[in-house]
Amino acid sequence: MPYTVTPTSLPEVLILEPKVFGDARGFFFESFNARDFANCTGLDVQFVQDNHSKSAKGVLRGLHYQIQHPQGKLVRVTHGEVFDVAVDLRRSSPTFGKWEGVVLSAENKHQLWVPPGFAHGFLVTSESAEFLYKTTDYYHPEFERSLLWNDPTVGVQWPLHAEPLLAAKDKAAATLDSAEVFP
Repeated sequence: MPYTVTPTSLPEVLILEPKVFGDARGFFFESFNARDFANCTGLDVQFVQDNHSKSAKGVLRGLHYQIQHPQGKLVRVTHGEVFDVAVDLRRSSPTFGKWEGVVLSAENKHQLWVPPGFAHGFLVTSESAEFLYKTTDYYHPEFERSLLWNDPTVGVQWPLHAEPLLAAKDKAAATLDSAEVFP
């Protein structure tokens, strides 16, 4: 099996651990294979865009989502380590407003599937991190929204040692009670 798939406390959010082949020379693994992804997850998705970011320690990006053209995301880290978070924003879901957080790193090579209808963000816990993700829809800035990273209603337990470094849009993000959410 190319991936070990582990559901999280939010059943649609999945941790994927690829099969890694390593020896004295280093390692090799398939980071994505459409057929294997579908077979292992039961999901039939088409990725249309790849994104790559680099951030310094203490940078918190998120919690982002698109209210129209929602994106499913398959995320991973190729350098460093992050604490990655998904928040269910589907009002009709039994896990509405709940969150899941996992450590993704270049060392553990884990990936996280974040379905459409979820806000997503991460905190860099290493000196720097490079973050790659595939999306199931294109970026539409006019539909981008941010959920406040420290909304007490959601209660994400970020592994913070100091105030995070935030973009202006993330400082001004909406709380769950005022955010546009999915049906």
